[in-house]
Amino acid sequence: MTTGDISKRKAAEAAIAEVTSGMLVGLGTGSTAAFAISGLGRRIAEEGLTITAAGTSLATEAAARAAGIPFLAFDDLAAVDLCIDGADEIDPLFRAIKGGGGAMLREKIVASAATRMICIVDASKPVETLSRALPIEVLSFARAYVEGAIRCLGGDPVIRPAPSDQGNLLIDCAFGPIVDPEGLARTLDAIPGLLGHGLFLSEIDALYIGDETSVARRERHD
Repeated sequence: MTTGDISKRKAAEAAIAEVTSGMLVGLGTGSTAAFAISGLGRRIAEEGLTITAAGTSLATEAAARAAGIPFLAFDDLAAVDLCIDGADEIDPLFRAIKGGGGAMLREKIVASAATRMICIVDASKPVETLSRALPIEVLSFARAYVEGAIRCLGGDPVIRPAPSDQGNLLIDCAFGPIVDPEGLARTLDAIPGLLGHGLFLSEIDALYIGDETSVARRERHD
């Protein structure tokens, strides 16, 4: 296991301690969330934890079922008690870029439906300024139009070879340092055919940061 994996696992194990019996838990997508899923599976098997879960991707659903976690389709759910997910970058104001795994549209829906959202990361993810290429999900019909709009905003759009679970295009948009995430989010939200983006600006309530030896927890309003 790499140093990064050890750090992710530590953060995930600390975060899932917040999960209690009776909860409906939203499970994120990606390598860090995978450690949370396996940890919850162990708690179910070893402690008798009784939860149900909903996921943010087909891969998450498969992993949760394999771990023995009772699973519900999110289609029929209006809310979840707790959402646990990772991030690609997160700044001191808990503004994050997500979507490296291509599931940011579903992730944002589940995060918005959660009473509380926990973000779990290794120590490489906190940054002063968001600058990673921003993933967006785009209706195929609007591809050229959205690409043009992104270029007008100063972004460099690159289409991923694989579509989202919804069958839509995934495009990574390099803007460089994002000095006004809220302004960029508002502009992106207004582009017809752009279905979702990976800027998570208000959804995250708590942050668990793992390294090789310890885990730091921060709350949004600390």
